[in-house]
Amino acid sequence: MSEEKTVMSPAERRASLSLAGIFGLRMLGLFLILPVLSLYAHDLPGATPLLVGTAIGAYGLTQALLQIPFGAASDRLGRKPVIAFGLLLFAGGSVLAAMADNIYLLLLGRVLQGAGAIGAAVIAMVADLTREETRTRAMALIGMTIGVSFAVSLVLGPTLEHWIGVPGIFWLTAVLSAGAIGVVYLVVPEPEHSGRHRDAELSREMLGSILRNPTLLRLDFGIFALHLVLTALFVVIPPVLVEEVGLATSWQWILYLPVVLASFVLMFPLVFLAEARRLMQPVFLGAIVVLLAALLLLAWLPPGPWSLGLALVAFFTGFNVLEASLPSLISKAAPAAAKGTAVGVYNVAEFFGAFLGGTLGGAVAGAYGPEGVFLIGAVVALLWLGVALSGPVPHHVSTRLIAVGALEPGEARELERALQEIEGMVEARVFADEGTAYCKVDRQRLDEEALGEVLDWVRAEAEAAG
Repeated sequence: MSEEKTVMSPAERRASLSLAGIFGLRMLGLFLILPVLSLYAHDLPGATPLLVGTAIGAYGLTQALLQIPFGAASDRLGRKPVIAFGLLLFAGGSVLAAMADNIYLLLLGRVLQGAGAIGAAVIAMVADLTREETRTRAMALIGMTIGVSFAVSLVLGPTLEHWIGVPGIFWLTAVLSAGAIGVVYLVVPEPEHSGRHRDAELSREMLGSILRNPTLLRLDFGIFALHLVLTALFVVIPPVLVEEVGLATSWQWILYLPVVLASFVLMFPLVFLAEARRLMQPVFLGAIVVLLAALLLLAWLPPGPWSLGLALVAFFTGFNVLEASLPSLISKAAPAAAKGTAVGVYNVAEFFGAFLGGTLGGAVAGAYGPEGVFLIGAVVALLWLGVALSGPVPHHVSTRLIAVGALEPGEARELERALQEIEGMVEARVFADEGTAYCKVDRQRLDEEALGEVLDWVRAEAEAAG
């Protein structure tokens, strides 16, 4: 594949950056509240530990339930109207949460925030606005904005709480969401056509096979467990910092900032080893062990700034490695033409994990205190380790999408056979309705020259037919 084809055009760059910005701002709005909500919600009338935890994770329930329907609606009604409606719901939920004077209204606001489940529609629009050759880069950009949003929120959330309070943070997210609607219509290009993209959208006919795939189910359980533990952690960490360490909410960024920086510094070489050196299995399993060790440290060490900081560095190092590795593993394990379906199921598992983590964290905190939450998290991490050890890590392959143009069904089958005979081609599916070949390749073994010859043959046949 030539270098020119894999370079984004100005229109693709504009589309990818603007949609990544919309996605990132929305995730920032959800994450900003994590480090500060438990203390604020605890003082609202009607608050109990269970309801506080549920309010923290409530957005995950509606996110999980509505991700797939929003994606399907964007196929029928158009990407931009569905994205704008989702942002409007998120803004409305933020306003309701900002004005809440009891725990029940706050809970309702968080549920409404989660109802703005635009993720699938945004991904589908990215696919509409990018070529097959550049789509992976565009999707990676969106994934990167999620990680950056989360890291920034840990530092910025406590600072904003000091300046404008928790209601002010909700008002800010409402304003940002309204601004994002303007970006959707004024900055994001209009797709020439909205087609079906099996690498980016859920396919109902492939859903059954994805739900029966044991490797994918193990990875789905992994993201479920990871976000369950993360959300449960934020039910109790802010109160521990205030009540046992003596660190006021407005100064908690002093702890979070070095924790975030140290965890990123430790993460990058581990992710490099996993991908570049093909050491995914030991790095992946090691990160789960680190996560487990961090949770045990949180449960057993006496709370103090240094012990807590050390445990949190370990936790977020493991978390960051796993958060980066799991999407890569999903891509490797999913059938070539079912990546969008596999990712859709994976996202649902992630948000259900966040919901259950908040609810379970609140219930356990009320009965057994922070130590109980840390120990429950350790049990979940240990269970995940057992699940991960029960099956192999997916083969180290990459997904490659190739535009092949309009084909008759017979020509698609012939091209599929030719692609599958190429050295290093692990799987190839060609769909005449899309004019796209979905390939899984081993980049170290792929015979690029043979692939080029097959594609030249396809172009020659198309020119002869044209």
